Amino acid sequence: MKPGILVISHGSRESLWVQLVDEAIAEAAASPRLSNIPIVSSFLEIIEGRLIQDGIDQLEGQGVTDMYVVPLFISSGSTHVDEIGQAFGFPWLSDLEGDLGTFRVAANVHYGMPIDDDPEIAELLASNISSLSSEPEKEALLLIGHGSKEKVFHERWQEGLLKLGERLRATVGFKRAEYAMLLPDQAAAKLAAMQAANPDEAVIVVPLFLSQGYFTNQVIPTRLSGLVYKYNGRAMLPSSAISRWLERQMYDGVRRMRKV
Repeated sequence: MKPGILVISHGSRESLWVQLVDEAIAEAAASPRLSNIPIVSSFLEIIEGRLIQDGIDQLEGQGVTDMYVVPLFISSGSTHVDEIGQAFGFPWLSDLEGDLGTFRVAANVHYGMPIDDDPEIAELLASNISSLSSEPEKEALLLIGHGSKEKVFHERWQEGLLKLGERLRATVGFKRAEYAMLLPDQAAAKLAAMQAANPDEAVIVVPLFLSQGYFTNQVIPTRLSGLVYKYNGRAMLPSSAISRWLERQMYDGVRRMRKV
C-alpha cells in the first residue's frame, strides 16, 4: 500500500485565491506526521493543468495505491462535494447529477468531509470579527454562506450554519446568532428581520467563504445595500487554522486507510 492525498477546492480566476489555498495546503503538508506522503492540490474548475483528473494522474504517477480525497469546501451541503463524490463512484446524495463524468482512477479512493462546524473554525471566525465587536453581549451575528436551493443540500447547509453560529456565539459571548444563505437569496430579509425584532442590537455579518473574492467583496455588500451592519469581508484564508484543519484531515484519513 502506498497512500497519497488529493485536496480538492473550487478554483478561482483570482490568482490570490489560488495562492492562499496552495499556501494553506503546503503548510499542512509540511507536518512531520505527513512526511513521505504525496500530497497534491487540485481544483474543481478554471485552473487548467491542475484539475481533479490531473491530480489523480499525478498521484498515481508516483505509485499511489490508496488515495484520500479531502474536499476543501465550507459545507457538506455544497453540491460540488456530492458532484465530486459521484465522479469517484460514491453514492449520490440526491437525484441531482453532476457534470464531471467519471474520473479515471485505479487507486482505492477514500472520501473525507468538508469543514462544516469544526470548533477551530469558529475560533478563526471569532478572530476575524474581533475588531468589529465592542460589546458582544449586546451584539448579534449573521452568518452568510453560499447555500443551495436543492432540498437535501439546503438542509445540510442549515444544519452546519446553525451549529457553527452557535459555536461562534458561545465562543465570544454574543447575544444571538442567525444565519442566511445567498442561494436562495435570504440575507437582506434576515438582516432586516433581526433589526426589526431587536433594534438595539448591532449586527455583525460574518461571511463563510474560504477566501476573499467576488462573493465577499461584491455579492454580500450588494445584497445588503441600504441596511446597517458591521462587516469587514474577511474570509477564512489566510489563517493557520485552515492549515491545521487540513493537517488533521490528512493525517486521520491516512491512518484510517492503513487500518482497512
